[in-house]
Amino acid sequence: MVSFRMDDEEVQRVDEWARRLHVNRTTLLRGALSAYLARLAGEHDATAYERQPLTDEELALATAEDWGPAEDWSDLAAWLDERDAKG
Repeated sequence: MVSFRMDDEEVQRVDEWARRLHVNRTTLLRGALSAYLARLAGEHDATAYERQPLTDEELALATAEDWGPAEDWSDLAAWLDERDAKG
């Protein structure tokens, strides 16, 4: 369990947002902290990438096009409809 103090004005703002979002204060604060930690991690990842960008080998598949499915399944819906009509 974590406990901390907040200014009364911040508590009022948290309570207002909790009412607007139809969640309790704890849920709102837990979500806000989780989002903030994710943002910090993203900033750390960006800094790490700037220091050591991906190699050519790591980027090799980035230029590959979206190949889509290995087979043509465009007539599958029609085949299923025909099959179901017989059943």
